[in-house]
Amino acid sequence: MLNCDLHCHSTCSDGLLPAADVAARAAANGVDLLALTDHDTLDGLPAAQAAAAAAGMRFVNGVEVSIEWQALQIHVLGYAFDRDDAALNDGLATIRSGRVERAQRMAAELAKVGIDGAFDGAMRFAANPSLISRAHFGRHLVDSGVCKDLRSVFESYLVPGRPGYVAHRWATLADALGWIHGAGGIAAVAHPGRYKLSRPEMRRFLTEYKGLGGQAIEVVSGSHTQEHVDTFARLAREYGFLASRGSDFHGPGESYFDLGRLAPLPDGLKPIWDAF
Repeated sequence: MLNCDLHCHSTCSDGLLPAADVAARAAANGVDLLALTDHDTLDGLPAAQAAAAAAGMRFVNGVEVSIEWQALQIHVLGYAFDRDDAALNDGLATIRSGRVERAQRMAAELAKVGIDGAFDGAMRFAANPSLISRAHFGRHLVDSGVCKDLRSVFESYLVPGRPGYVAHRWATLADALGWIHGAGGIAAVAHPGRYKLSRPEMRRFLTEYKGLGGQAIEVVSGSHTQEHVDTFARLAREYGFLASRGSDFHGPGESYFDLGRLAPLPDGLKPIWDAF
């Protein structure tokens, strides 16, 4: 089976490495096919594609779109689309437009619990200020000694119910799928095991997703346990979804898995890359 890594990030969103370096690292790790999937931006794709070509590695356009479904933030991956498509680019721009204002509100909430200067601190880690995210706040809080690692930052401050979390109005599921499909691409649900959905809620989500034309789901992910892999492999078979695989690599020492180091897809699944 091809060593495909279809989920990773660069400094164009919340990764630690420039897009070209992400592609070079993937090639050095034996990846055969890479998709760079930065959050809500396509800026890193040209550099990543050029570096992939220089290394003799196949490359496919990718993006991770932030959506809201029943007041829950969920991510939808898009692949193999026309990156010059106007509607897709305009849609992603609308998502990005609210991130700075949200970050300012997050900093204000953190100040209420005695953590001052969080906005400026997070901005130091954001190569693209318009895409400032919780990960950048997390890196600042680790760097400043408030927490020992990113996981403890999120658990203590940056998830719903914690003092630094601020809700944001993202795209709808229909928006994201419309943009991806309109640009000729294929959609996949990103790391479904991370969402706090009951089994009935997950089925409702996947049913709605499929009804809107969703074709695939990420089965093997850097943040999935073996139980997650088994569960979403079964659901992929049940719903007739193509199966995706991606490390969700953000940077050395920060991600659960390095590029290309994941287990293969379980048997009996149809790989998404066969559709590219």
